[in-house]
Amino acid sequence: MQQIEQFFREIGPIYSALIATTFTWLVTAAGASFVFFFKTMNRGVLDPMLGFTGGVMVAASFWSLLNPAIEMSETLYPGYSWMPAVVGFGLGAMFLFVLDKFTPHLHINFGVKETEGVKSHLHRTTLLVLAITLHNIPEGLAVGVLLGAAANGMPEASIAGAIALAIGIGIQNFPEGIAVAMPLRRSGVPRLKSFWYGQLSAIVEPVAGVVGALAVIYMQPILPFALAFAAGAMIYVVIEEVIPETQRDVYTDRSTLGFIGGFMVMMTLDVALG
Repeated sequence: MQQIEQFFREIGPIYSALIATTFTWLVTAAGASFVFFFKTMNRGVLDPMLGFTGGVMVAASFWSLLNPAIEMSETLYPGYSWMPAVVGFGLGAMFLFVLDKFTPHLHINFGVKETEGVKSHLHRTTLLVLAITLHNIPEGLAVGVLLGAAANGMPEASIAGAIALAIGIGIQNFPEGIAVAMPLRRSGVPRLKSFWYGQLSAIVEPVAGVVGALAVIYMQPILPFALAFAAGAMIYVVIEEVIPETQRDVYTDRSTLGFIGGFMVMMTLDVALG
């Protein structure tokens, strides 16, 4: 771990954000590659995996983002340490709310008639990819912002913590890749095309990661706002998308246990490594 930290410190936050979020994208591609070996996956397996992703995101939102934001604010905004976290969290949730309302998309376990966003004649495949793409924006942003904060020398943010966050997001991206690609394969889409769309859903993460790192490097006072912004966006995704997707079948208990497991894994990663 020390060697990885040193490597990231030497190459700087922009390249670090690019590498870390490229890793999370590649893990999504690894999950999507399951379509080359299987045509379908039992919902009893998929729902707990989706629950796991929600647990990772909720844990990361607090341990990796909100908690450092509040600690930074005690130095940057003495007497108002609560304010950046509250404002940033609210803005992050509203940002995803607006994207959700105006971007046509379809959640994984939902029928075509339940398409969200503005009315569109886009194919179901495109709508599925857009849904997960919205999901991945705050994840890439979170990694980039945390690396930018560490580059600014904020003691509350560390490269190790950012690496832990990237590992956690990478772990939960694996079932996401499966969750996007497998329904496409099951509906008759060719293997290669199913894989392509599955990995494509996470291509936004490296872009969001670099943007997040750039923003906070040059605007240190917005650091706690940016961390809380990413947390608010991630929590919105979990409540609006991930949890409803796991509660539409008979495996709700399994998905709940998956959520608890994901929370425990991310909490352990952040506390142990960060």
